[in-house]
Amino acid sequence: MANQVSSAAEHADGTDAGEQDAALPGGKEVRRLDRVIIRFAGDSGDGMQLTGDRFTSETASFGNDLSTLPNFPAEIRAPAGTLPGVSSFQLHFADHDILTPGDAPNVLVAMNPAALKANIGDVPRGAEIIVNTDEFTKRAMAKVGYQSSPLEDGSLDAFQLHPVPLTTLTVEALKGFDLSRKEAERSKNMFALGLLSWMYHRPTEGTEAFLRKKFAKKPEIAEANLAAYRAGWNFGETTEDFATSYEVEPATSAFPAGTYRNISGNLALSYGLVAAGQQADLPLYLGSYPITPASDILHELSKHKNFGVRTFQAEDEIAGIGAALGAAFGGSLAVTTTSGPGVALKSETIGLAVSLELPLLIVDIQRGGPSTGLPTKTEQADLLQAMYGRNGEAPVPIVAPKTPADCFDAALEAARIALTYRTPVFLLSDGYLANGSEPWRVPEPDELPDLRVQFAQGPNHTLEDGSEVFWPYKRDPLTLARPWAVPGTPGLEHRIGGIEKQDGTGNISYDPANHDHMVRTRQAKTDRISVPDLAVDDPSGDAPVLVIGWGSTYGPITAAVRRLRLAGESIAQAHLRHLNPFPANLGEVLAGYRKVVVPEMNLGQLNTLLRARYLVDTQSYTQVSGMPFKAEQLATVLKEALDD
Repeated sequence: MANQVSSAAEHADGTDAGEQDAALPGGKEVRRLDRVIIRFAGDSGDGMQLTGDRFTSETASFGNDLSTLPNFPAEIRAPAGTLPGVSSFQLHFADHDILTPGDAPNVLVAMNPAALKANIGDVPRGAEIIVNTDEFTKRAMAKVGYQSSPLEDGSLDAFQLHPVPLTTLTVEALKGFDLSRKEAERSKNMFALGLLSWMYHRPTEGTEAFLRKKFAKKPEIAEANLAAYRAGWNFGETTEDFATSYEVEPATSAFPAGTYRNISGNLALSYGLVAAGQQADLPLYLGSYPITPASDILHELSKHKNFGVRTFQAEDEIAGIGAALGAAFGGSLAVTTTSGPGVALKSETIGLAVSLELPLLIVDIQRGGPSTGLPTKTEQADLLQAMYGRNGEAPVPIVAPKTPADCFDAALEAARIALTYRTPVFLLSDGYLANGSEPWRVPEPDELPDLRVQFAQGPNHTLEDGSEVFWPYKRDPLTLARPWAVPGTPGLEHRIGGIEKQDGTGNISYDPANHDHMVRTRQAKTDRISVPDLAVDDPSGDAPVLVIGWGSTYGPITAAVRRLRLAGESIAQAHLRHLNPFPANLGEVLAGYRKVVVPEMNLGQLNTLLRARYLVDTQSYTQVSGMPFKAEQLATVLKEALDD
């Protein structure tokens, strides 16, 4: 088993997984590994997301670097025991810096036949599989197409199979509680969590405190879950079937000094928005309509009224952004959150925000489309919608985070652009980042940017007759931003609306020359937004191939590049945060390589923009499966590009 775990781990991020063996009293063996990938899988009602989240939290508190991939059905309650109803949570943790949730699990915990069948194709030979034998009834197996029991027909002989009657053991452990059998069975995920926590020497204090807090109003349920959790731990310690446990040391060299916590992309983005409001010294206003996978931001921001945050759950997407734009007019840092279908509904109001030239953050947590598409699966297919999805010439800056933790910094950057240039800004995250998690260093307050702005206070223009007036569209010569006048300020009365304005005065204008001027001015304002030059990671300085990505492809691309470099290949990497405007040096960077490969989770949208803008023969590599790229998959593609 040891060699096979090492081999599987090697394929995850491109480095060898070392291990050492030791012994515990009582004959139990301890193996030390440098990384492990675990996948919990079960019915959508089995609590796999909670189980994975708790294991992740304890792993983070232990000090490992980690990356997670929750994967759950779109249906609120899919039919029990069916393949569409399978929910899973994959966690990759290590004693060093890692970038992805891993390509293939070293350990699969399958709570029923559907979970086994849906995930067995990803499990490498030699990996450990823990199955809940109580669920492998003839009816349950037939429901997913098993003609015979995979636990007995030899089809799992290539794996280290651990048949465990999780349900029976859980019910037995909770005999002393006044619970029905059905109620007791619900704690089987805690039994599994306890078993895995023993196997990988995870701390227990955090989970015990979490369960007491979660079920504070139902102490009997809290104690039952604690008992199941401890029973799982004790089962691992005493059973002969688990003769080996594993240790993965903290990733002490992966993290600079600081205070760390585990954070998901949506939580990091929420904190970034709160921080932006504080750094701008403005109230933060969220106008939103719930939509997967963006709803968590609404839920989180609603908890932070103490930071001047106001949240409004509107009756629909259009009302949500309309309220947000009104708040922007009123002097707030305004935000609206949604996913692709909501962006389509908000497009007219986004165009209005472009015309009004007011700061507004449009947060798009992308998911599979078109139409309703795949609500719980990830995709990067809204880039062209963000770039062009409005009537008329309506340029909007676009910022994209690259990791869950980076969502915090991306939110601050989007706010900087919106406030400085008085423009709506798209923040393009996706379901993979939103639901995934990793360690995040909590920044010191003095590390955050100063986002304070000055509202217009009085007249800003002198007419020919010497009188002083306020011109709402008189522009800053550096940024081309117009003044931000808070309603009710004496002397700053002006018109707003979607009809074209006269430059300077803001009066309604149908003059062709003025319209041409205003269209070009709004485009020029976007074009002159100050963004950093694109950094290129090219250690040799003469790599023939550049791989360039954006958004959540950062982890798989970087892991694949690491893998190739360890094999002696020379390859360069760059990653775009700013997609409109592009960094000023992007054309020069692209022209400096013999071949440029652009991996995307769409059908080549960034690739289309690069080819059109810079006339460079970039090569697209795409995937729209609702799942992120695997490092091994990209490494193979990039090796072919190097060899071509």
